[in-house]
Amino acid sequence: MGKPTGFMEHDRQLPDRRPVEERVGDFREIYRPFPEKTLRAQASRCMDCGVPTCHAGCPLGNRIPDWNDDVYQGRWKAAFKQLMATNNFPEFTGRLCPAPCEEACVLAINAPAVTIEQIEKTVIEHAFEQGWVRPQPPTRRTGKTVAVIGSGPAGLACAQQLNTAGHAVVVFERNPRPGGLLRYGIPDFKLEKPVVDRRLDLMEREGIVFKTGIQAGVDLSGEALCTDFDALVICCGATRPRDLPIPGRELDGVYYAMDFLISQNRVIAGEAPTVSINAAGKHVIVIGGGDTGSDCIGTSHRQGASSVVNFELLPQPTEARPESQPWPYWPMRLRTSSSHKEGGSRNWNVLTKRFIGEAGRVEAVETIEVQWAEEAGRPDRFEAIPGSQKTWPADLVLLAMGFVGPEPETLVAQLELALDEKGNLRTGSDYMTSRPGVFAAGDARRGQSLIVWAISEGREAARGVDRFLMGRTDLPEKGCCDLPRV
Repeated sequence: MGKPTGFMEHDRQLPDRRPVEERVGDFREIYRPFPEKTLRAQASRCMDCGVPTCHAGCPLGNRIPDWNDDVYQGRWKAAFKQLMATNNFPEFTGRLCPAPCEEACVLAINAPAVTIEQIEKTVIEHAFEQGWVRPQPPTRRTGKTVAVIGSGPAGLACAQQLNTAGHAVVVFERNPRPGGLLRYGIPDFKLEKPVVDRRLDLMEREGIVFKTGIQAGVDLSGEALCTDFDALVICCGATRPRDLPIPGRELDGVYYAMDFLISQNRVIAGEAPTVSINAAGKHVIVIGGGDTGSDCIGTSHRQGASSVVNFELLPQPTEARPESQPWPYWPMRLRTSSSHKEGGSRNWNVLTKRFIGEAGRVEAVETIEVQWAEEAGRPDRFEAIPGSQKTWPADLVLLAMGFVGPEPETLVAQLELALDEKGNLRTGSDYMTSRPGVFAAGDARRGQSLIVWAISEGREAARGVDRFLMGRTDLPEKGCCDLPRV
């Protein structure tokens, strides 16, 4: 806990964002620094709640009350040790995680939750500034080799844990540089890429090998990987975007959201001279109301779009926690990102009917409003409202409706790996797929999810791999800090 009366003395406070007119002119992170005095006051709000349900809310089982108390008391190095005991990359989750731990905070029952995510980010950044974050190569090697396919958060977490156990780990990435979604999918205004490079440099100095520009299943067959390595872990993500097969889908100007985001990230990284999809001067429509849609909105603003309109098929959530989703469960309530506050309009209960265009290029989108019937407190089925058709001008349409699993061709097909009913890789409780020695973790296994789940999956899969290779494992279980990385 922090201070016994802290939650009564201090209101929840977050760092200020840079003004909209300033931040939409660049792709730098949007938050201003948070003073240490203010942060320690925020940490003091952590109560002596008896049962810290924030643990259950966090997929990593982070020891949140412990590091909150350390921060409040000014014990920064102790807070850093507690943080790194369960989370490989707090500098990523501290920026990108939607903080399910905060929704599960006991204080959130009837008051604003403790600012857990901001405390997490500040602790790790302070540790980097102080030079406490150093390479931790293993003291011994087992002689076993592991190939990890994909260098997103699941692959990186899995690789680091396996390297800690003493195995020789090679991470294969099909893109020119490692980082996966962290590098190519997340806009720089949410995660500047030097933050990613800083961690990758540490991992290389720990002995992990990254091989980029190599697509497993294409440049290197699945059988070759199984022959060359003692174990294989597939962390390739859920990269198949959900399509919208309606009339006009073939028109130029209708793109998947990730193609748009990757194009911009490559330009910022110096990998491309100009963006291949440009919102400048265009009427942009983003279909999909999740994080990817929000990222498209923010990127469109920064590229200079004339207008940005967001469609969501589901009804507008309430700002308060729905009665059907009681504390400490994750509630489906209205969330407004920094990108939403930069402009544009959000529209709920909107079904896209067709894309309209001439000469092969999109010019408008036709929609109709819908009304939903609920089942067990959740939207269950909808029907169109007669006479609610509307046509919207559109020069650029971005499909941000989520992802439907890993690509089934190449590696998955070559190794004849079983899929579940949703098209994700099927595994046992040890994260092993239907082929012995081949494991899976992250979005490729559980479907599209959160970065904190990806890291958790990578850590848990590493335990399964280590046990498979050695007959036992000393890698820590979820929430356990037997092997803190400090």
